[in-house]
Order: sequence, then C-alpha cells, then structure tokens
Amino acid sequence: MDMDDLPLRKSDELEALEKQDLSTHGVEELVDRIERLHLEVKRAEAEKALRGDSLSAAEALFK
Repeated sequence: MDMDDLPLRKSDELEALEKQDLSTHGVEELVDRIERLHLEVKRAEAEKALRGDSLSAAEALFK
C-alpha cells in the first residue's frame, strides 16, 4: 500500500492546506478560498460552542 493512498489524519489535512502554493491561484480563486475558510471557521466555532454548552450543563448536573 502506498502511503499516499492512506486517509489523511485531521492534523495532516490542515498541514496539507497550509503547504499549498497559493502563488498559482487567481484572485477569484483566492477570494473563494477565503470565503470557504471563513465558513469553516464559523462551523468550527459553532461546534465548539455546542460542546462548551454541553460541558457546562454536565458540570452543573454534578455540582
């Protein structure tokens, strides 16, 4: 099995994204990339908030 065929771990996905050469992208592609990254950040923040709310509720239950 080739190492390139293995699924990427979450941290590997972020590293691969960070290492991409952006100099070959046009302005429209960069704008689209930025918009999509902003949406992903918002999605991650919403998930984090949900987990924080769950943690707070669990902590309150055991006080």
